[in-house]
Amino acid sequence: MKHNLKTIALSAVAGLGLFSSCSKFDEINENPYGAGSQQVQVEYFINGSIIGAQQDPHIAERIFVLYWKTAGHQQFGGGISSGGYNDGWSSDYWSRGYAAGWLASVNSGITVANEQIASGNIKPYTNNLLQVARIWRAYLMSELADTFGPIPLDGFQGSTPTYSSEKDVYYFMLDELKDASAKLDLAVSPAAVAKFDPVYGYNWANWQKFSNSLRMRFAMRLSEVDAAKAKAEFEAAAAGPFITTLGETFQVAEKPGWDALTGVMTREWNAFFISATLNNLYLNLGGVKSEDQLASSYAAKIKPADYMGIRLENHFATKTNDPSAGFWLDGLPNVIDPRAYKTFAIPGDFSNANFNYYPSWNNDARTTTRNLLAEDGSAWKAVDATMSWNASANGDWGVKGSRNQVRAYPGTMPRLANNFRNSSNRRIFFAAWESYFLVAEAAVRNWTVPMGGQQAYEEGVKSSFEYWGVSSFVNNYLTSDSYNRAGTSVAWGHTVEPPATYAMNYVDGYTNANGVAQIKYPENTLYKNGTVKNDHLTKIITQKFIAQNPWLPLETWSDHRRLGLPFFENPAVENPLVNMPDLTAANYTTSSVKFFPQRVRYPSSFANSNPKGYEQAVALLGGVDGVLTPLWWAKKP
Repeated sequence: MKHNLKTIALSAVAGLGLFSSCSKFDEINENPYGAGSQQVQVEYFINGSIIGAQQDPHIAERIFVLYWKTAGHQQFGGGISSGGYNDGWSSDYWSRGYAAGWLASVNSGITVANEQIASGNIKPYTNNLLQVARIWRAYLMSELADTFGPIPLDGFQGSTPTYSSEKDVYYFMLDELKDASAKLDLAVSPAAVAKFDPVYGYNWANWQKFSNSLRMRFAMRLSEVDAAKAKAEFEAAAAGPFITTLGETFQVAEKPGWDALTGVMTREWNAFFISATLNNLYLNLGGVKSEDQLASSYAAKIKPADYMGIRLENHFATKTNDPSAGFWLDGLPNVIDPRAYKTFAIPGDFSNANFNYYPSWNNDARTTTRNLLAEDGSAWKAVDATMSWNASANGDWGVKGSRNQVRAYPGTMPRLANNFRNSSNRRIFFAAWESYFLVAEAAVRNWTVPMGGQQAYEEGVKSSFEYWGVSSFVNNYLTSDSYNRAGTSVAWGHTVEPPATYAMNYVDGYTNANGVAQIKYPENTLYKNGTVKNDHLTKIITQKFIAQNPWLPLETWSDHRRLGLPFFENPAVENPLVNMPDLTAANYTTSSVKFFPQRVRYPSSFANSNPKGYEQAVALLGGVDGVLTPLWWAKKP
């Protein structure tokens, strides 16, 4: 056994750089490479796996930002949102993160714990560490499965794995969470190992809550394909303790530098522009006026409620079902969700202490005036974006994009606030608002849960408002019946559908003439054939989407894949999209599974190193190994 333990320790440490993860490691006198079972500690493996999964800047920029945040419509961006893919990014994530990293490490911890328990060589807390490792492994497996599809249940343990269906993976994870949660002994003191847990300090009760909360998340993932299983698992998990306060949030503190604890959104060349999806959900939602959120010095830039902006259809893409397409708002919106100005900084708002100036090597973030170009490429109109608020659909803007220097430039668009860019925050994996929104959805499905749908929904909103420090607005917000640009309101009791269109004033950017446009609420044909925009489920997922920003893009992506909610605008098709051929100039006003990424292709490193396993995985996927192939639990074409 000594040889086995030494091999496990060496492989896990080599894969993760475990001992950079705790500032107190230099105080530890025991040699983690030693062969004795007393010197191979389960807590090392768990700690290293959790820290590694924060994703160092190389991995985070590619997976968290360019894959998850873009696919999950938390930010403006191309690539995967238009069907693209990068094999190098996926290979790095697969191999460095999982095959030789986070999952390999926690599996080693589980092996060591089981061997120690079998031999009687245990500490009072060893059994609890085993259960924590199983809970954390379930999370890691879900991250991998929700990104790629079928994965091995016995993978990344030093042998060639067998791949399992997504159904089998989800059943396994649900069983693991149920069993591990039940076997935690909350009376055991965590003092001896607390410093090795960067999340809860081995507060076993919080780990149990996290386990039950994850179980609710995973159960709900099956709601559209395996309703009986989803209901049974959810009801059982919700009957136990789950995360209900901000103090119970599963989160890990970031730190400056270049290692796994460096913030996932710190790379300066990424602008993190607000997405059109998020902007359309924010605008007019909740009835809270900008003048009540901002200082009086902003008042002159706030536009009337019935003002759409400047119409510039020769410079802004219109072949998309984004209801804001073709317009530039030359000021601030009259009404906007109170979390918007906290999440994103207004262009040119240099008095904002949370304004982000990246990239630091130039003045792009400080440059607020850019040109719209004439046909010959000369400057036609200078646009000053100071104190404006806009977002753009992704896709191919064709010649309109080549003539537009405004729509995707650091100084002209709302961008993510500095406290999410400078490694001073805590990365969130699960927060109380998600628990409440999951319970609210379960209530809407008539499952047995500890509170009614309205109560859970409103508690979720309150929790999110508390996180953002805008609780002073929440009571009025929760009673608002004003529709956002997707046609959804906040008030639980207000389920009246919006009209087909609404009138908005605008200025023609080419003639300066005033006009009135009939703006159409988009028809989200992925949900109830586009006929419903303001029912309870739409409200829940709208609020959940907003609350999950900017930390949980994989979840916003998964909810949309599962339900088609909230409304995601189609990529613009001023020119055809090579990687999304089904979206055309003839059908861009409708929504389809084929118009949004569904997964990430398996990396070539996997196919090359394990061709049998690759064939197995693709067969279980039930379609081609492509970005547009839906996962088992997701909506189908």
